Amino acid sequence: MPGELACYAVRENESRGRKYAEQTHPYRSGFERDRDRIIHCSAFRRLEGKTQVFTPGVDDYYRTRLTHSIEVAQIGRTIAKALSLNENLTEAICLAHDIGHSPFGHSGEKVLDELMGQFGGFEHNRQSVRVVDFLEHPYPGFAGLNLMYETRLGLARHHTPYDKSQDKSFSELNCTLEGQVVDIADRIAISSHDLEDAMRARLLVDDQLAAVEIFRESRNKVNAESIEDGLVRGTRTAKAIIDTLVSDCIEASRRSIEAAGVKTAEDVVEMSSNVIVLSAQSQAKLVELEEFLLANFYLHESVADTVAQVRIWLGELFGKLCAEPQLMPGYFRKMAPKQGLERTVCDYVAGMTDRFCLKMLEKN
Repeated sequence: MPGELACYAVRENESRGRKYAEQTHPYRSGFERDRDRIIHCSAFRRLEGKTQVFTPGVDDYYRTRLTHSIEVAQIGRTIAKALSLNENLTEAICLAHDIGHSPFGHSGEKVLDELMGQFGGFEHNRQSVRVVDFLEHPYPGFAGLNLMYETRLGLARHHTPYDKSQDKSFSELNCTLEGQVVDIADRIAISSHDLEDAMRARLLVDDQLAAVEIFRESRNKVNAESIEDGLVRGTRTAKAIIDTLVSDCIEASRRSIEAAGVKTAEDVVEMSSNVIVLSAQSQAKLVELEEFLLANFYLHESVADTVAQVRIWLGELFGKLCAEPQLMPGYFRKMAPKQGLERTVCDYVAGMTDRFCLKMLEKN
């Protein structure tokens, strides 16, 4: 791994390793192998067809879950490198943090949780762990990707205002600093890139956003008013927001780590609060932007109109597969006796792309 790791970074020789013992690789670290296994697994590829905010295929310029995950990884690696953390572990968690997401974004997640209300519910962070531990099956000797413990912990403990993990299978109070970097990288990516997509879709315009402090500051920083093309103006402003928040996170986290007296990775996972943070001022600005996007974009009627449809689509498909499990592939049918029919149907539906889900409804 390039660069010297800080004392509080995760080191591979101190890792709790894999559930199933494997020989070390001659030129890739364990966390690099985790990253590669995630990139090559089918659940990661299917993120290309899953909604970020806009349904994939509506316009090629909007983000999908896949492009969002890649952008989170870029931001996460930047922060991890600056803080001398384990970049490969950070990247692996970033790339997999949404791998358990259902079709149709958070609307789909909410509907699946309702449908699974009597059978343990559904939450995409918990599903991400289930995907990498059980549902993926590229190896003949065991189920899952057999990822390193710290990678799995980062998925289980992923937490943002949009994501509140319900995974109870890990005893640690918190995740490592690398996992905490992912939490903030996710928030930065969501807010800046969803803002850019909203402006591209003309659901938000400069005049509305002028009241949001970080947008106003970032627009002035790049002298955006001098740019005639509205799409370019939005892109430049979003990039300036990322630069501001990433820089702030690095500096604020350095101070926070020192103040907390963190010496080892083990210290971190037993802390109840995060050490990777934004300054109070930037945190307030990011929250203001998040709240603005919620009120004016995520709940915009053109976006919200889809929610009612998603409830119908997923409800109909879930009921159909429970009544006729033979419609599922053999791999899932074999799971049902041990996992329960409803949980198996949930796993199958959650793994679908938006388009495949709709195709299943048309076909049946």
